[in-house]
Amino acid sequence: MAAGVGLLPGIAQAAPAAPGGPGAAQPDLGPLEAGAPENESVRSSADRTVVTPLAGAGSRVAGAQGKLSAASPTVELGATATYPHQVALSVLATSEDAELDITVDWGDVTKTEGQGPARHGSKRWDFPHRYALGSYTIKVTVKDTTHGVQAVNEVKFTTAGTEFTPHAPTRLLDTRAGVGAKKAKVAGRSSVALKVAGAAQVPAGVRAVVLNVTVTSTTGPGHISVQSDKGLAETVQTSNVNYLAGQSVPNLVIANVGKDGFVHLFNGGWESVDLLADVTGYFTASEASGYTALNPTRVLDTRDVPGGGKIQGYDTLDVAIAGVGRVPKGATAVALNLTVTKPLQSGHLTAYPTGQEAPATSSVNFAAEQTVANSVIVPVGAEGKITLRNGSWMGTDVIIDVVGYYSADSQAAYVPASAPYRALDTRKDKWWGDKKSGPVPARSYLPVHLPPGEDLYPVVGWVLNATVTNTTEVGFLSVAADHNAWENYQHGNATAPPRPVSSALNWTAGATVPNLVQTTIGQGMIVDFWNQGWKSVDMIVDVQGKYQLG
Repeated sequence: MAAGVGLLPGIAQAAPAAPGGPGAAQPDLGPLEAGAPENESVRSSADRTVVTPLAGAGSRVAGAQGKLSAASPTVELGATATYPHQVALSVLATSEDAELDITVDWGDVTKTEGQGPARHGSKRWDFPHRYALGSYTIKVTVKDTTHGVQAVNEVKFTTAGTEFTPHAPTRLLDTRAGVGAKKAKVAGRSSVALKVAGAAQVPAGVRAVVLNVTVTSTTGPGHISVQSDKGLAETVQTSNVNYLAGQSVPNLVIANVGKDGFVHLFNGGWESVDLLADVTGYFTASEASGYTALNPTRVLDTRDVPGGGKIQGYDTLDVAIAGVGRVPKGATAVALNLTVTKPLQSGHLTAYPTGQEAPATSSVNFAAEQTVANSVIVPVGAEGKITLRNGSWMGTDVIIDVVGYYSADSQAAYVPASAPYRALDTRKDKWWGDKKSGPVPARSYLPVHLPPGEDLYPVVGWVLNATVTNTTEVGFLSVAADHNAWENYQHGNATAPPRPVSSALNWTAGATVPNLVQTTIGQGMIVDFWNQGWKSVDMIVDVQGKYQLG
C-alpha cells in the first residue's frame, strides 16, 4: 500500500479502540464558535402599506377628498426561510377593532385565505408555505369590511435552497495570462475580484459557484480565502487554500457569489502569488439537479491493476461512473475525491466529461513522488463516463472515491452558509467548559456534532473545508458518518465505528493541507474525522454549507 493513501479494499485492519480510549480523541462537546448562520429573513415594514377604500363601500376611515386618516390599517410582513423550499410568513395587521379578512398571494399561482378579529388594535397571522426553488413576490391583502378599507403590502422572497447545474470545466481566472483579471501577481494581503455571473455562460442571479482554485508562483507561506464580498474575504477567520514557498496548491471551493456577480480571492500571505480558478458548475435558486450524498466508495485504484495500471504521460483514461455502484444512470455530475500517488514526474491531472475536448484546466497539481488529493465535481459525459488526462510526461497512479452525485431525481438542495464559519480547531481551547486544545492522536478519530446550533432534521450532508496542520510524518485524513447518537458520547457508551478505507486528504511532514469535503452524516448527526497517520495532527474544519431536504 502506498504510504499516506487510503487503504486498499479488502485488506483487513485492526479495529479501533472504543471511543474515549486510544481509538478516539475527546469528542467536541460544546456549541459552535460565534458565526453560525441564522435562517435568512426579509421584512416589509408597515409604512409600505397601501390602503384603499373597498369598492362600493363607504369608508369611515376615509377623510375629506378621499384621503385616508391616521386610523387607516397597516400591514407588516416578515418572511423567514425555514427549509430549502419553505417559508414562514408572519403578518401583523394594526387596525381599529374589527373582523379582518386576509388573502396571501404566494406568487406561485396559489393563495391562502383566512379571517380573524383585530383586538386591542392588532391581529397576527403565521403561515407556512412550500415553494419550488425560485424568487417570488408575496402579496398580502387585509380587508376591513366594517370600515370599508383594505390594506396591501408585499415582500420579495427567494428560497434558501439552490440546485446544481454542471458546467464544462472552463478557466475564469489566470493572473499569469490576464484571464479574468489584469496580468499581474496578486500582492500580499490583497485581493482580486473575479466576475462570475455572466462569464462563460454562468447566468445572472447565480448564488454559488464551484471553482477549482489554484495558487502558484509562491515565494512564501500563506492562505487564500474566497468570499462573496471583499471585506469578508479580507477579514473572515477561515481559509480555502494553504500554501508554502515553491508550492502549487489546488483546492475545490463552493463559493457564495455576491449580488453584483463577483467573488473575491484574498491572498493572506505577505508575498505575491498567481491565482487560477476553473469553473465546473454553479448553484441557482431554480429547479436543476439536486444532490444525493453517499458514503465514500472507491471506484478506481490503478494500483490494483495487474502489472501496473498507471495513466501514462499525456494519456487519458475513461472511467465509468453513472450506472456503477450507487450512482444511477442519468446523474448529471459526480462529487469525487481524486488522489494522485507515486507520480514519476511533476504535472497535473484533469477530470472532465467523456466525449468532450480536454479543457485547458487542472483538477490536481502534483510533484514527483507526491501523494496529493483534491475534491472535484465533474459533469458526467457520454455513456455515463468521465475522462482523466495526465498532464505530465510520465505515468502516475490515480485513485477515485465517489462521495455523492447530482441528478434531477435527487431531493436535497444546497443551502450555503451566509458566511463560512469555523466548527473545529484542535489548536484552540474552547470558551465553554474545560475542553482544552490538543491534536488528534495517531490512528484515532474525533467525533464532531455538526453543528448543534442548527435545525438538523432534514440535513443529509455537509460541505466542509478540512485542514490538517502541525504534521510530523506522512498520513491521510478520512471523514465518515458515525452511527452513534451524540448522547452516547456524552454518556460514555458509544460503540466504535468501522475504520474508513477512503482518504479525504493526504499530508507529508511539515505540511498544512486543506481539502473540500462533502460528507454524509449519521442518524445522530455526527461526523468522524480520522487521523490515519502514525503521528498526531491538528485539524481545522470550516463549514461552507449543507445539503438539506424540505
